[in-house]
Amino acid sequence: MAEENKEEFAFIKEKIIEKPVNKKRLFRHGVYTVGFAVIFGVVACFVFTVMRPIMENWLHPKEDPTISIPEDEWQTEAIVLETEEPTETEEELETEQKLPQTAPVETKELELSDYQMLQDKLYAIGKEANHSVVTVTSVISDTDWYNNAYESNGQASGIIIGDNGSELLILTEHKVVQAAHELWVTFMDETTVEASLKKYDGNTGIAILAVGLGLLEESTKARISYAALGNSLMVSQGNVAIAIGSPLGTNYSIGVGNITSVGNVIQTADMTYTVFTTDIIGSSSSSGVLLNLEGEIIGLVMQDYRGSGDDNTLTAISVSELKKIIEMLSNGKDIPYLGLNVVTVTEQIAQEYDIPRGVYIKEVMLDSPALVAGLQGGDVIVKMDGEEISSVKNYEEKVLSLTPGQAVEVVVKRQGMGEYLEVVCGVSAGILY
Repeated sequence: MAEENKEEFAFIKEKIIEKPVNKKRLFRHGVYTVGFAVIFGVVACFVFTVMRPIMENWLHPKEDPTISIPEDEWQTEAIVLETEEPTETEEELETEQKLPQTAPVETKELELSDYQMLQDKLYAIGKEANHSVVTVTSVISDTDWYNNAYESNGQASGIIIGDNGSELLILTEHKVVQAAHELWVTFMDETTVEASLKKYDGNTGIAILAVGLGLLEESTKARISYAALGNSLMVSQGNVAIAIGSPLGTNYSIGVGNITSVGNVIQTADMTYTVFTTDIIGSSSSSGVLLNLEGEIIGLVMQDYRGSGDDNTLTAISVSELKKIIEMLSNGKDIPYLGLNVVTVTEQIAQEYDIPRGVYIKEVMLDSPALVAGLQGGDVIVKMDGEEISSVKNYEEKVLSLTPGQAVEVVVKRQGMGEYLEVVCGVSAGILY
């Protein structure tokens, strides 16, 4: 009986051996774990990258980086007309007799030192404004007749007009930076950083360069200033003008003089601009801007628009008429182009020459969108997209409201057999390079 019990519980004495480790399976599980961890990390990184700007914008909304430049308007001075002169009462006369007599005004002859003091004040305005001036250097790589590579440099002044939160915006001339493989900007403290061409207008020849704010040291940012665009519509003949940039072909030079004329205009494709002439001596390579006595920009020095007799004096384009162009370029927008040289048909001209009121087309540019659409010299534009066009200003505003590639319906009056016939043309706005 005892032996039977021993046999029945014999398994209790058996030694339990642990199951051997399956290294292959363990390795496979380890690989799976690491793989899933990597996938989870990648997904988490992707979600974080995508959601971070959205959450930051939701929690801390950023200001709109769009540059906005308000347009200028003509200002008129209020004139007060006195219909009746106030009469003095006897009490007022008695009071005036009791008041002490004022001392006679002492006249003082101006000395040469006074003239020098005035000059110092004028040049102080230019020196302060020079903090917004930079030197733009373009590097052009090319090959000569013998297929040897070489580099050429071009220089001009640039004006800091503002920033969009991430880029410093610099106004300069396109002819200096076109075809450049590299662009560099040197600030007043001799700091040089690389720049890029943001946009340019092939019509006026102005360009906007961009410099990343992250490339600038805090010491450089503290020394620069932004130029203010003034109202040049109120500039008149005889006003004092201060030229900064490189009026003499040397950067940071300053010229002081007077506006000699404000009545000249130039007509370019789709636009008309007022040209200021001065008695400030310059050079053929002059660039920069004209300032008023408040240190505000009133004109862009562009010697390409000078007259045949103004080779030695500075010529500038009214900045008020360029503000819309500068704003669009600063925001990275292309300038729309139709390709027409136009003039307003006033009431007097309409009656004298028996021409319909509107905008008379003097010239249609070759290879322009207007020429392709069938517009002709001698046509009179009366409507664009249903809007009445009665002056050059209306036409220019309509053109600048377009975007390249946008189609606009132009209604013109075209002279036929003894009368003007209405013709409709569809023009697709382009870009002038």
